[in-house]
Amino acid sequence: MHRILAGLGCLLPLALPPSAPCASLTVDAGPHDRVLTIVSLPLPKDAPVVTWMSGPDRELIQAQQDAEGTLTFVLPKLNRGTMRTYTILDQPASTPAGPAVEAAYEDSQVRFGPVSPAPLTFQAEPSALPRPGIDPIYRRGAYLHPIRTPAGRVVSDDYPHKHLHHHGLWFAWTKTEFQGRHPDFWNMGQKLGTVAFDAVVDDWSGSVHAGFRSRQQYLDLTAKEPTAALNETWDVRYYAGSLLQDRHRVFDIVVRQSCATSDPLILPNYHYGGLGFRGRGEWDGPPNCDFLTSEGETNRVKAHATRGRWCYIGGKVDGHQAGVVILCHPGNFRAPQPMRVHPSEPFFCFAPQQLGEMRIEPRQPYVSRYRCVAVDGPASREHFESLYLDYAQPPKVTYTP
Repeated sequence: MHRILAGLGCLLPLALPPSAPCASLTVDAGPHDRVLTIVSLPLPKDAPVVTWMSGPDRELIQAQQDAEGTLTFVLPKLNRGTMRTYTILDQPASTPAGPAVEAAYEDSQVRFGPVSPAPLTFQAEPSALPRPGIDPIYRRGAYLHPIRTPAGRVVSDDYPHKHLHHHGLWFAWTKTEFQGRHPDFWNMGQKLGTVAFDAVVDDWSGSVHAGFRSRQQYLDLTAKEPTAALNETWDVRYYAGSLLQDRHRVFDIVVRQSCATSDPLILPNYHYGGLGFRGRGEWDGPPNCDFLTSEGETNRVKAHATRGRWCYIGGKVDGHQAGVVILCHPGNFRAPQPMRVHPSEPFFCFAPQQLGEMRIEPRQPYVSRYRCVAVDGPASREHFESLYLDYAQPPKVTYTP
């Protein structure tokens, strides 16, 4: 497995003895205030491997660089309209031991740490059925559950009684056409299609983020033999909670889909399908689940079929408010994407096919990007909008050799 080139540690409030500087990064906040902002940028091929940077106040910032040369760090604070230059350093003589965040694939799951219980888990291989009486056709892998807030509160659900095919945070298409047939990769109980996990092809730990890459296939079960319609990869990157001062838990997911044959997958107009999220069971029933969209809508019936940059879904967990906000990247197809908001159950999805037929064509990969943030406390439109602006309009960074 390929391992990320990562330094060890986190943002430090005081300077450690560095060696001579070799290059610098200048960060421009742009029109927005920045607080604990995740920043990524590609570095030139001839740039040094970056693990530490020093700011004008001599604070040290830990950075992480992957094999493609993308550098990632957390910007502590920068006011709108201002810039700050960071000097790139050789690794200081004294560094903290151990990665700030870990990912390990074992026992059919990728678990993120080092804290326990894991703040995020990827169920890779099909999971065990949680109770008797469930048809084995509902067994599925390739989804994220449980998702926990900084306080450790679980905000996702798996195999809910009313919709056994809902699994934490997952991705699938519902109403489709493939080679003249009509597989359904979402409603597994109909036995028309499924999403089959294939492999975890990479995982890594590091000072800023940990993650994995998985591979799945969309199998058409309406053919004489199961036939792959789509090949899919997930790239999931989970950021160190310590760098975010435990204000929230953040992970990014990039879903890449490509045709497995020379035939397209056609997605007619439909009200759901795509990236889905299922909230915990206690939120079932209209009074028990709270929604808030980027447009300020809290009425779940009115929110359905509207377009949103982000959507929050939450409720009480052991008497405390908790939830997750899902941010839709502006580069996604038909962004801001239409949303399916269930009128009575704790379910939400982004569904671009609500705006009309769409197609995934051969040799034209379909890419979807989302950022998910698990939070404690009441929903805050101001907070969520700030998170979205950091994701959709990040600070500009200039590298100087």
